[in-house]
Amino acid sequence: MIIYNVTVNVDNSIHDEWLEWMKTEHIPQVLGTGKFEKATLSQVLVEEELGGITYSIQYRSYSRAALDAYYKDDADKLRNEGLKKFADKMVAFRTELQIVDEYSVKFN
Repeated sequence: MIIYNVTVNVDNSIHDEWLEWMKTEHIPQVLGTGKFEKATLSQVLVEEELGGITYSIQYRSYSRAALDAYYKDDADKLRNEGLKKFADKMVAFRTELQIVDEYSVKFN
């Protein structure tokens, strides 16, 4: 499985509007493409030098092919919606993570 991670630093002046948009519009739209099984929205607790508030959104893709299809069919349109809405008040970068193994604690 591949995790498509989007890290976004959001200016305080648009934070509340951006967060609401992410929760109610953007993340549901990305999941609505059918290329991801779930998303996790997390706040990064390390303070950035540039200020603002930073979030990580991790989308779990069904496969490499599904992620590639997202890039081809959906990514530009969905990214541009955020850029139009929030312009220079946010900065984002994207990474891909390959899950190697997962572990959990088992209680008796």
